[in-house]
Amino acid sequence: MNMMQTQCPFCSVQCKISLHRTESGIMPAPPSAEMHSASRYSSWQAEGVPNAASQGRICVKGMNAHQHAMNRERLMFPLVRRNGALVRATWEEAMERIGSHFQTAIRQQGADSIGVYGGGSLTNETAYLLGKFARIGLGTRYIDYNGRFCMSAAASAGSKVFGLDRGMTCRLEDIPLARCIILAGTNIAECQPTLLPYFNQARANGAKIIVIDPRRTSTAAIADLHLQIRPGTDAMLALAMLKILVQEGWIDEEFIQQRTGGYEDLTTLLDGIETEDVAQLCGIPAEQIRQAASWYGLAETGIIFTARGVEQHTDGHLAVRYLINLVLATGKIGRPGCGYGAVTGQGNGQGGREHGQKADQLPGYRSIENAADREYIASVWQVDPADIPGKGVSAYEMMELAACRDIRTLFVMGSNPVVSNPNIPLVRSALEGLNMLIVADMFLSETARMADVVLPVTSYLENTGTLTNLEGRVLLREAALPAPGEARDDWRILCDLADRLGRGRHFLFQTAEEIFEELRIASRGGLADYYGITYERLRREEGIYWPCPSPEHQGVPMMFTEQFAHADGRASFTATPHHAVREQPSPVYPLILTNGRVLAHYLTGVQTRRSAALAARELENFVEVHPLTARQHHLQDGEWTEIQSAHGRFFVRCRISENIRPDTLFVPMHWGGTQNVNEATPPELDPYCKMPGFKLTAVTIRPVHVGAAQRQYQSMQC
Repeated sequence: MNMMQTQCPFCSVQCKISLHRTESGIMPAPPSAEMHSASRYSSWQAEGVPNAASQGRICVKGMNAHQHAMNRERLMFPLVRRNGALVRATWEEAMERIGSHFQTAIRQQGADSIGVYGGGSLTNETAYLLGKFARIGLGTRYIDYNGRFCMSAAASAGSKVFGLDRGMTCRLEDIPLARCIILAGTNIAECQPTLLPYFNQARANGAKIIVIDPRRTSTAAIADLHLQIRPGTDAMLALAMLKILVQEGWIDEEFIQQRTGGYEDLTTLLDGIETEDVAQLCGIPAEQIRQAASWYGLAETGIIFTARGVEQHTDGHLAVRYLINLVLATGKIGRPGCGYGAVTGQGNGQGGREHGQKADQLPGYRSIENAADREYIASVWQVDPADIPGKGVSAYEMMELAACRDIRTLFVMGSNPVVSNPNIPLVRSALEGLNMLIVADMFLSETARMADVVLPVTSYLENTGTLTNLEGRVLLREAALPAPGEARDDWRILCDLADRLGRGRHFLFQTAEEIFEELRIASRGGLADYYGITYERLRREEGIYWPCPSPEHQGVPMMFTEQFAHADGRASFTATPHHAVREQPSPVYPLILTNGRVLAHYLTGVQTRRSAALAARELENFVEVHPLTARQHHLQDGEWTEIQSAHGRFFVRCRISENIRPDTLFVPMHWGGTQNVNEATPPELDPYCKMPGFKLTAVTIRPVHVGAAQRQYQSMQC
């Protein structure tokens, strides 16, 4: 095989890729995989394939994604823990150990003693089946996924305001039509770089681009106005801009009257909001706030995008809703060049949250607490509605339940919670105290190293399934290679376990397409309706937007052109008062720590750190420090530092840069162990969506010798 057609496994653009074999490389592959082993004396070169989202572009991660799939560290066979060490086992031994433990746990402690923890990079088919397995195979209410840390603030905000959460209400092709674009807490240039030409085209067409970010990022470099605000002040900035829009009359009164509700209540919300006061809180000139409001308010068309910089706060839900207030007040939605977009982070962050991985959702965005929704899904699954457990808790709250022994067994698929959660000291302790930890992964991740059983799964090159990109466009990614070694598709593992639990009749699937056929029916009539989408259509049409209620339907590229998804057809303004963020700097912890991504890496780095080309770009973690702050704290560029909060500490090298605010530190999120930024992240959650406050931690920093750092970290583990 000299060519493979595939799709990038990383960000939410989901670029299509063609892999061509070259004879000049020496990229080694797992020795036990026939098709992979052909790569031993050759390497692969990736090229972008024309598609509607990235238009044929791929970024450095997509160019090198195949390297991790062909890495020698791929798990090739199951592992079980014996005498304290993970050793090779047969599939029968591993599955028998898991199945027997599940049965004992259900019998002795009840089904709710088991937690299921999924991921936003799983295919739609696996995400759907994981939710069904938790609720019907195990009977537990406790299932959630790492997308809770990615999209929950924007998803819950969209549901409250519009009645429906779809990441982008408009199309990517609308970006060049916008005359003002606000990028709030999103670094497109590094996180979704293949989309950057859309924004460059918008600028060429005369658009004003406003970037809201505490860092001078590569995205901020293209901005006409960079609001370099203090982390955690996005909500107040949005309120100040809204007040200016209202005072200046830069609103669409006809749209407000005909298509929204709750506008009158905004008066109370805006009482006491003064631009100068907000400017001081945000740490930017008041004139910049007025300029941003003017450009957006007077523009004929405009789009507001948010991402984790706004959303990963304990007030992230309200911050997003306040920004959407600007969209509704100006009527910039439901027409070309207008809308709101939550820039999804994970590869299937959109689809992964639609079909049952979240604690409170059933397939098709149905509510697990709604009797009619439960009855419909029960009819699809051929069970009694009473057999579907009730609402569970969020991902981090599952860790808290594990810490207090309410959850005693955890099944993790496609995630690395001991790195990605907040308050890692508690999470690590909770996982260590489990009766059994089971991890299904491609590599021995930080979490897998703690497991009692590790199951090897296929990579994106070997696993067929659908994914839904940031536009809400469903795409089919077909397997290009057979599974290496003894690795199995994740959904096949779920079917096998269900059979061992006596629930196999509900999991009689032989292909991913068969699972999708059931997903179609389960989603039918729901808010996220996939019923009209089939594999045959996806092969023919490349991608289809949801909702797509019938096989004849073309899908809905632009949302809310005539009405919103609430029963009355109107969108709802948000007049809920803002609640203060608890985590704030103090004399002991005077700096603000924020985190994020870098171009070469993805999530907790389990995959990208096993790509030689990507790992070489960023070998280790770092802290970005302003020169003034570095002098104040006696830091030298390149030396090791200790960063400590009231919750924990970690160690990274110093990188002095004028691109960060003097009161703020920036640390990437892609490393575990001693370099894990979440060792210091607080446990507080957004009360609306249970999003942790990743982007604002009060810390102090000091230089430290590398040997001292290692000794201190070891003492933390004792």
